[in-house]
Amino acid sequence: MRINLPTWLTLFRVALLPVMVAVFYLPFPGHNITAAIVFVLAAITDWLDGYLARRMNLTSAFGAFLDPVADKLMVAVTLFLLVESDPTSGWSSILLALTSAVIVGREISVSALREWMAEIGMSATVKVALVGKLKTIMQMVALVVLIVQHEKEATALRLYHIGEGLLVIAGILTIWSGVYYLRAAWPMLRGDVPLAQGASKPDHET
Repeated sequence: MRINLPTWLTLFRVALLPVMVAVFYLPFPGHNITAAIVFVLAAITDWLDGYLARRMNLTSAFGAFLDPVADKLMVAVTLFLLVESDPTSGWSSILLALTSAVIVGREISVSALREWMAEIGMSATVKVALVGKLKTIMQMVALVVLIVQHEKEATALRLYHIGEGLLVIAGILTIWSGVYYLRAAWPMLRGDVPLAQGASKPDHET
């Protein structure tokens, strides 16, 4: 199997995850800014690999599988880091944990939904909506702010709360886009639309 340039970029994005985790925890001056730079670099490769795949017609089955996995890993790992090292307490800390759980839960649910829709030959029904793109942008901005400002100093905490607010907005958009995907797939899930021959029905036991 030949690995093309977009897929190499996706693999590079996956490789950046342990680097970001290590830098996030290492106690050297500016480690938070360095971790944010690594995160931004990963986000840039997310855009770049898709752009090159479309522009240069370098699509592959492996790349199509790996790209969304890398995206979900990047967001989930970053949220886990932020929840674990949250410098706040009380309702602020609870809100961050709940918002992170909503975002990760939505990503898992929509990924499973899109996988099943592709399996029954209806993947075009669950395309990325504008609200999904807005959610991604808001989410990335919020995560960068939270990574940079997760220190305990008062000045940092003021900006940290701004990042929390942005993440809550991203969480609301996450729910909105999740409902959009569910509505698009609902006729198939209810059985109102006959499945293609050979397609499997959703199995609630798996």
